[in-house]
Amino acid sequence: MFVEPHLGKSNKSGWIEVVCGCMFSGKTEELIRRLNRALIAKQKVEIFKPKIDTRYDKENVVSHNETAIRSTPVNFASDILLLAGDCQVVGIDEAQFFDEALVDVCNQLANNGKRVIVAGLDMDYEGKPFGPMPNLLAVAEFVTKVHAICTDTGELASFSYRLSDEEGKVLLGEQEQYEARSRKSFVEGMKNKK
Repeated sequence: MFVEPHLGKSNKSGWIEVVCGCMFSGKTEELIRRLNRALIAKQKVEIFKPKIDTRYDKENVVSHNETAIRSTPVNFASDILLLAGDCQVVGIDEAQFFDEALVDVCNQLANNGKRVIVAGLDMDYEGKPFGPMPNLLAVAEFVTKVHAICTDTGELASFSYRLSDEEGKVLLGEQEQYEARSRKSFVEGMKNKK
């Protein structure tokens, strides 16, 4: 379990934390846990998500387990800089859906003394690095990779396997569209699709 390095109100040092993994691995659940701990510590917290993510709620960040926390939906990463204000902690969910400017935004927030907690898929449905996530992983002080359980083998899963033949990087969906898969099961599934 991740233990926050500094929760005090007077801390002026910023940093970036990234929580990554495949679908159904608990990324958003971990993001919400960390943000709730910051709220308990009476820190000012602002939370953002991409406006296109309307799966569970148009505004709140909601995990697959239906744990929710209020958030502000935004269209572009640069909007986060404008809306973060004087908060101490910035939470960002579904980071893979943001533009590449998210890396600069997170760096700027951290450089200004904010704790930045980002959650997102590290790989897309083809098993390739997804959006700004690889660069966020490179600049983050803390990285947590969480795993799901493979629906095929019961082993640890780190891949998001798309069940449909639809192409295109972004396809919002849940268990009707995706399964968490181990490497072996993912590779076999991709071979069978060809």
